[in-house]
Amino acid sequence: MTSYTLRSASPAKTRSDALVVGVVQGAKGPALADGGEEVASAYGRKLRPLLATLGVTGKAGEAVKVPTHGMVASPLLVLVGLGGTPGADAVRRGAGVAARAVTNAASVALALPAGTPEQVRAVTEGYELGGYTFTTYKKRSPEAKDTPADVVVLSGAARKKEVVAAFEEARIVTAAVAATRDWVNTPPGDLTPPAFADTVAEATRVLTKGRGAPKVSIRVLDEKELAELGCGGILGVGAGSSAPPRLVELSYAPKGAKQHLALVGKGITFDSGGLTIKPAQSMSEMKSDMAGAAAVVQATFAIARLGLPVRVSTYAPMAENMLSGSATRPGDVLSMYGGTTVEVLNTDAEGRLVLADALVRATEAKPDVVIDVATLTGHMVVALGDRVSGVLGSADVVDDVLAAAAAAGEEMWPMPIPESMRERITSSKIADLAQHDWIRWGGGLFAAAFLREFTAGLPWAHLDIAGPSFNSGSAWGHVTAGGTGVAVATLVDYARALSS
Repeated sequence: MTSYTLRSASPAKTRSDALVVGVVQGAKGPALADGGEEVASAYGRKLRPLLATLGVTGKAGEAVKVPTHGMVASPLLVLVGLGGTPGADAVRRGAGVAARAVTNAASVALALPAGTPEQVRAVTEGYELGGYTFTTYKKRSPEAKDTPADVVVLSGAARKKEVVAAFEEARIVTAAVAATRDWVNTPPGDLTPPAFADTVAEATRVLTKGRGAPKVSIRVLDEKELAELGCGGILGVGAGSSAPPRLVELSYAPKGAKQHLALVGKGITFDSGGLTIKPAQSMSEMKSDMAGAAAVVQATFAIARLGLPVRVSTYAPMAENMLSGSATRPGDVLSMYGGTTVEVLNTDAEGRLVLADALVRATEAKPDVVIDVATLTGHMVVALGDRVSGVLGSADVVDDVLAAAAAAGEEMWPMPIPESMRERITSSKIADLAQHDWIRWGGGLFAAAFLREFTAGLPWAHLDIAGPSFNSGSAWGHVTAGGTGVAVATLVDYARALSS
């Protein structure tokens, strides 16, 4: 277990196994970034030729290790590239790179730019998340020996109240993001809808245990209760699986809360595509189709741990989209919670069906704003790539979500819901709505327009995280391979802004 502390000590005099400093690309070549001034002074005129000899450029993603030979108190200096003019995002990513560059060190000191609350948050989040590993299923954990026992964030402003608060809050957010990654990375056979619901229930119990713990209540609806309520979307998607669906509902209602936020997250624990079966190569990452549910649950926990004065009602519909004789067929009509009928034309567009039930449940709580998070469409990945989430919905809510994402260091982009989509989603000849229409263009916009039908006209935003939810490539910045935990930090920042 790694211990994190915040100090105002001198980087050059701090004794640790490794000292991390940033390098920026300056007009006259690479130079040490803010936070590394004392290290630069310790090396004096030797620094510039040393950087040149090592081939240090300062470009983002670069990490170079060099023995200090007593020039500073730490025996190893880790030079991390931050790019040209490093903002908080560059610092966060640089800290993530440093976490993977430092190996076999019992203690690490981070002398990256950390003069403001935003920078301290970035350093803390970046290093902790950049060093994340998922080793639950490994017989041996080679990464464990590389995990430092102590990490010190060095900041000249370490005694300021707002800086301390930023550091402590960052630790809470990173814990929530890491837990989200854990859930997304868990094999789907071990995280079926009932198992996922049990896991959330146990996490809620741990969160609320003890004096002074936050008060978060939970209700888990099983397949019988869902049938009694008429949640045709969740039941229809889960009909083909031997693992029955669930709907998890969380409530956090602190005293003095003046705003009420509803969060809804897609929890498809595995998506085979149903009878509209996916190609084999498209299934390997489908354990991540519950990333939206994981994100909203962990964001709720983080909001509660932070004690933010905002009421949060969270809904996580969970189902496994499988093939069997009982699976929903293309052409079937499902009745959603609330009575709206939907013609199913593509069983691989199942996320919008489970979200429809949950969104109506959310509107009944009469929140001030609704935000849903889902790995919803491949169309959004085509449009924005695998590192940028799409945000659609009410203009003012979308703007506020984008502002929260910018503060959280998560890339999101606004997308429209054209009025022409209304004609497409009502094109069914036998039901109120068509779930899908097989038109190749604008599928992500169609899906958002479909979801909007279940929001009761409330202020609402939809986050399509299909691309950024799972990193199938190599680690970059503070984002490691596998589940990324995207949207958790954005939701927390949104709730913070809403509560203020």
